[in-house]
Amino acid sequence: MASSSIPERNYDIFLSFRGTDVRNNFLGHLYRALDQRGIYTYIDSEELRKGEQIAPALMKAIEKSHIAIIIFSEDYASSWWCLEEVAKIMDCKKERDFVVFPLFYKVDPREVRTPKERYRKAMVKHQSRFGKDAVKRWAKALSDAGKLSGWHLKDE
Repeated sequence: MASSSIPERNYDIFLSFRGTDVRNNFLGHLYRALDQRGIYTYIDSEELRKGEQIAPALMKAIEKSHIAIIIFSEDYASSWWCLEEVAKIMDCKKERDFVVFPLFYKVDPREVRTPKERYRKAMVKHQSRFGKDAVKRWAKALSDAGKLSGWHLKDE
């Protein structure tokens, strides 16, 4: 008998990304490469159904994935939604056997771990809108994800 506490996993990989930074270039290439190898990958433009509520659908997709690839780009932290995703991803990593691969796309991994420039400015801006508790949670998730071994792509 299956345990109800173990989520059903439908996706091999969940891709977390800031659309305006990578959707029309790097992301398309990565998604096609994974798809060509038969890897079932969740990407919102392909999997999110019209009329579906975005927040619950994305959180459920993270829960139903085996692996998350977080594509940290220059403006990733400017999106409160990306920050919610990374927080959920890191929660899943703590709660179960969930693999997380960070990909640092044109951003230094140190900027993700300990924000000093763009990420710091974004967090300060978010604090006035969402409060200290939310920003503290997001900063912890960024720091934890930034400490994971991943790939650093500068201009490739």
